[in-house]
Amino acid sequence: MASTPPPPQTPPKPTWDPRRPQPALPWLRPTIRIRLTLLYGGMFLIAGILLLSIIYLLAAQAISTGNQPPFKIVSASDDVKVASADCPAVNNATGLTLTQFNSAISTCIDLQRQHALDNLLSRSLLALLGLAIIAFAFGYAMAGRVLSPLGRITRTARAVAGSDLSRRIELDGPDDELKELADTFDEMLERLQRAFTAQQRFVGNASHELRTPLAINRTLLEVHLSDPGAPMELQQLGKTLLATNERSEQLVEGLLLLARSDNQIVERKPVDLAEVAEQAVDQVHGEAAAKGVVIRGEQKPAVVQGNGVLLERIALNLVQNAVRYNVPEDGWVEVTTDVQHGQAVLVVSNTGPVVPAYEIDNLFEPFRRLRTERTGSDKGVGLGLSIVRSVARAHGGHIAAQPREGGGLVMRVTLPV
Repeated sequence: MASTPPPPQTPPKPTWDPRRPQPALPWLRPTIRIRLTLLYGGMFLIAGILLLSIIYLLAAQAISTGNQPPFKIVSASDDVKVASADCPAVNNATGLTLTQFNSAISTCIDLQRQHALDNLLSRSLLALLGLAIIAFAFGYAMAGRVLSPLGRITRTARAVAGSDLSRRIELDGPDDELKELADTFDEMLERLQRAFTAQQRFVGNASHELRTPLAINRTLLEVHLSDPGAPMELQQLGKTLLATNERSEQLVEGLLLLARSDNQIVERKPVDLAEVAEQAVDQVHGEAAAKGVVIRGEQKPAVVQGNGVLLERIALNLVQNAVRYNVPEDGWVEVTTDVQHGQAVLVVSNTGPVVPAYEIDNLFEPFRRLRTERTGSDKGVGLGLSIVRSVARAHGGHIAAQPREGGGLVMRVTLPV
C-alpha cells in the first residue's frame, strides 16, 4: 500500500536579519525617516500655501481695490471744494494754499495706509493662530498613527513580562524600522520560548531521574536498619548513609523548586498568608520545642494571589531558619502577618547570633551560610533563603533582611494583594 505523501509545510515567516545585505538604494525604502520627512514637509508646505493665500486675500481686502477714494471733489468751479469722511482737514477746505492742500491729502493717504496695515496684521495673526491649532491637531493625530506600532510592541512586551511567551507582535505594514524592530522582537521571543520550554522539560526529567534513585536508596537503608540482627557498625553506617541520602533529597528538592520559582506564576489563586504561616509554625513546632525555642506572634488575615505551595515554602523556610539559627537558651521566634499600605507582609524575627550588615546580601546566595562552610552543616543545604527570594520575586514581591540589636534577624516579605 502506497504511503500518503506528507502535506506541504508552510515556509516560515521571514524575519529581519541584520547580517543580510542592504538594498542598493536604501533611500528608496519607505523608512520612518522618509515618511516623517514627507509628512512634516508636506504639512509645512500646505500650511505655507494656506497662510500665503489668506494673507493675499486680506491684503486685497485691505487696500480696497475698486472702492471709492478717501476723498472726492464736490465742486469743480473756480473755487474747488473737497469732501472726505476720513480726512476732516480737507473737508470743505477754503483759503488753503496748494502746498497746504497737498500736505493734507498726503496725511490722509498715510492714515489710510496705516489703518490698512494694522487691519492686515491683526487678521494675519488670527489666521496664523487658527492654522497653528489645526497644524498641531493634525500633527498629533498623524504622529499617533505613525507611532502606533510602538504601542503594539509595548503591549506585547508587557504581556511577555507576565510570562506569556506565546504572544507575538506580527506587525504588518511597510518594511520600515518599526517592522524590523517588531520582527527582531518576535524572533527573540521565539528563542526565549524554546529556551524556557527546554528548561521546563529538563526540570521535569531531572525531577524523575534524581528522585527515583534517592528514594530507592532510602528504602533500602530503612529496610537494612529495621533488621535487629545487623551489627552495630553496619547500623551506624546505615544511619550515616541515610542522613546523607536525606540531605541529597533536600538538595534536589531545593534545586528543583528554585528552578521552578524563578519564573512568574501564571496560575494564581487566593492564599491567606496567615494560614500559610500557621501551617509552617505547626510543622516546625516539634523542632522548636526540642531546641527550647518559643514561637510566638499574631497572624492577621492577609490574602494574596499566588501559588499556595510556593508561599508555604516561603514561610516554612523562614521559620525553620529562625529556629535552627537561634541561641542555645531562651530563644524565641516571632511570626506575624498583616496588610500594610495595600500590601501583604510576612515578618519572621528571631534571636540568634549577631549578623553583620555587610553579610546580609550573601545570605540570599545559593549554598551560602553565615560563617560556615558550603558543606558539612546539619542545618540545611544553603538554599532556603535563595528559594524564598525566588518565590517572592515570582509573585511580584520582595524580601528584606535586617539585623536585630543583640543578635538575630528580621525577615520581611512583602507581596502585592
